[in-house]
Amino acid sequence: MDTYEKIELEMRDAMKRKDSLKLSVLRMAIAAVRNTEIVKKVKKLEEPDVLQVIHKMIKEHRESITQFEKGSRPDLVEKETRELEVLQRYVPKEMGLEELTSIIKTTVQESGFTSKADAGKVMKAVMERVKGKADGKIVNNIVLSLLK
Repeated sequence: MDTYEKIELEMRDAMKRKDSLKLSVLRMAIAAVRNTEIVKKVKKLEEPDVLQVIHKMIKEHRESITQFEKGSRPDLVEKETRELEVLQRYVPKEMGLEELTSIIKTTVQESGFTSKADAGKVMKAVMERVKGKADGKIVNNIVLSLLK
């Protein structure tokens, strides 16, 4: 069962159990996937594209949490955090910092890049290897710390 089917199934379950938070989050996810299908003019998104849509939603929730914390809105921080937890169930678990650093070091050594000017090329290679299992900001910080 792919991620989209799993989301649809769990949305129906949330409807039956009257779990309004989960239902609302899953409806938003389904809508985002369908909107992406319309934009890309495809009948059904492939699994990597569905995961990319969910990752985008997760990133938006994290940014919202940061903004609500700055604005002293603990009620909205809590709501966004609970929604974020629901979404994170549908994406692969993120890599640990040690594993990620190891992959980045290996990529830098294999590519032969040494200057910060090459950071974009290293980032591209690393992001292909980790495929949604790491946050781009964290990867970028590690890449920049390793390059001169």
